Amino acid sequence: MILQRTLQNPIEISGIGLHSGANICLRLRPAAAGTGIIFYRRDAQRSAAIPAKVENVVDTRLATVLGRDGLTVSTVEHFLAALSACGIDNLHVDIDGPEVPILDGSAAPFIAAIEKAGTETLLASRKFIAIRKPISLIEGDKRISIIPSRFFRITFDIAFEHKAIAVQQYSMKFTSENFQRDIAPARTFGFLHEVEHLKSVGLARGGSLDNAVVIDEGGVINPEGLRYRDEFVRHKILDACGDFSLLGAPMLGHIRAFKAGHDLNAKMVRKILANPDHWATLEFDAITSQEAQRQNSPAFAVDLAWSKN
Repeated sequence: MILQRTLQNPIEISGIGLHSGANICLRLRPAAAGTGIIFYRRDAQRSAAIPAKVENVVDTRLATVLGRDGLTVSTVEHFLAALSACGIDNLHVDIDGPEVPILDGSAAPFIAAIEKAGTETLLASRKFIAIRKPISLIEGDKRISIIPSRFFRITFDIAFEHKAIAVQQYSMKFTSENFQRDIAPARTFGFLHEVEHLKSVGLARGGSLDNAVVIDEGGVINPEGLRYRDEFVRHKILDACGDFSLLGAPMLGHIRAFKAGHDLNAKMVRKILANPDHWATLEFDAITSQEAQRQNSPAFAVDLAWSKN
């Protein structure tokens, strides 16, 4: 059966906040089925519980920021992408600062910590949001469309004038293995002049070559170079995986994005939820799951669930 999961053991993850430069600690605690992912700000005189859902997105200019009752948690996308890759549906996340630690700028350290703690299967089936009709969103030269698919797939295109990036495309069928191998290590990136400007206005205090790919006029200035030839577009897919987890359930559909970012991702998630005639909730029962396992075909489970819907 395709069941919900949580963390097996509590763990702590500490690191520098990208913008604050402060040392921040996440404490991850197992949660019961149906809880979802909930952040708890614990550093202020008052606290706030902030579910990881799109209705709590309050800013998307530099990162995806969640907020509630006047408190916020920033830069959640890499962490949420890691949870999706590990199949974590339910989790309590205590955080003692305003942003998730940047670590090395990718999702890989989060996945390593989660795997070390282990995951636990819960006795509740996982629900999926399955796209039934194409849906699209266009703003200027940026666009996202989603078409029906028996799997979650992302195809992403980016285009920059800088020769170090230029035009890149990557397509990935989302599985834990594919994400961990091909996407998770891809780091966030930025241009040196942008980083210098952010620091001049009190942001990016924790930014360094240890947690981002930085580009100047000549190209990538990190001594070790890139982890992938097309690391930039792979990181855009990483961000999208985290942002689309704010649907509140895994999605079955093929995302096609061009020059999109956190803002357009969040708007598309809102548009999906606002158009329920374009999608359906699928839940796999024991018989469907057992038959799919016997045939070694997850697609069979999706087809059978569609026929019952």
